[in-house]
Amino acid sequence: MITLEQVEKLRQRANISYDEAKAALEETNGDMLEAIINLEKQNRINPPKGGGYYSSKNSQEDRKKGQHSETGESGTKADYGASFGELIGRFFRWCGKIVNRGNRNHFEIIKDGDKIMSIPVTVLAILLIFTFWITIPIIILGLFFGYRYMFSGPDLGKENVNRAMDSVADVAENLKKEVKGEKSNGENSDN
Repeated sequence: MITLEQVEKLRQRANISYDEAKAALEETNGDMLEAIINLEKQNRINPPKGGGYYSSKNSQEDRKKGQHSETGESGTKADYGASFGELIGRFFRWCGKIVNRGNRNHFEIIKDGDKIMSIPVTVLAILLIFTFWITIPIIILGLFFGYRYMFSGPDLGKENVNRAMDSVADVAENLKKEVKGEKSNGENSDN
């Protein structure tokens, strides 16, 4: 079956009318290259200057794309393989999106209901990657000194994330009370 796209492509490449393009494609059962060769043999179109040649590679890829899209597959070049430069470009775009998302969200340090400090999540991630042996103990010590941590922003400022952070702070607070010897109701056990 010959499609309008095939007729349009042949018409543009060969600079002929729709009727001529359709007839040429019908003679060759939709083979674009064979249609162009037949038109050249009939002297209806001029061969390329400089002794060049026509290729049906693009039209075959287009047909494959059409078949893949009907079956639900994408059929793009990315599915078959990409050049090293394209992969590097994708990687840097992905890194840019992650950094942008990290800059939009903040890690907040709170003491007695007052916000002490707020840093972008990107900075927190860099600290955790390069100085985790310092950052993690400081965060844990902060929990025992009454500091609470919270995420804010469009991606991480979700209630369930902050609820988890609060539960960790509550556990640290309860552990601190147990170490001091206080009962859970706040009275000292020495009485």
